[in-house]
Amino acid sequence: MARPPRFSVDQLLDAAVELAAAGGPAAVTMAAVAHAAGAPSGSVYHRFAGRTALLAEVWLRTVERFQDGYFTALTSTDDPCRAAAAAARHVVAWSRAHPREAAVLLYGPAEFGRPDWPEEYATRADTGNARVHAALASLADALKATGPQDPDRITLALVDLPLSVVRHHLRAGRPLPPHAESLAEQCTGALLRGEG
Repeated sequence: MARPPRFSVDQLLDAAVELAAAGGPAAVTMAAVAHAAGAPSGSVYHRFAGRTALLAEVWLRTVERFQDGYFTALTSTDDPCRAAAAAARHVVAWSRAHPREAAVLLYGPAEFGRPDWPEEYATRADTGNARVHAALASLADALKATGPQDPDRITLALVDLPLSVVRHHLRAGRPLPPHAESLAEQCTGALLRGEG
């Protein structure tokens, strides 16, 4: 009977996330991941076809974990205002609970080699993004936000604004303050109500 692998894909990706959070995507190399995980380099090459696949998996695992919770928040209630509030709070709460992963997501897929990803990775990324965009469109319909500027307003309220709260603090090397979730929720609500 074969021995179970000593280093799992998740252990190697955890090490890669640590490297990316500390030094950006450029810090994620096959050798660096092996060293950070305390694994032989063969373990990394056995699980990832090359650096492009490694970078794709780092990005996709991170964004998929975020999107799962975000999608759940967006669809958590039939009340679109409460769903929007939950989604805004999720962006901040998830980032607070997962600061290294949040630091990864502040870069964006292009910096993790998105133009060079094989089709299977690109399809995974597109599928996850489409699911979230469909949920945002459904929320916009429920809010009767169908004017020409409303797609931008929904994206600003539910994506860009909560992310800016996170980015402001994480890029400065500061932890998110206790009021960050409430601030994101209040600003999102005000924008959706057309205040200000």
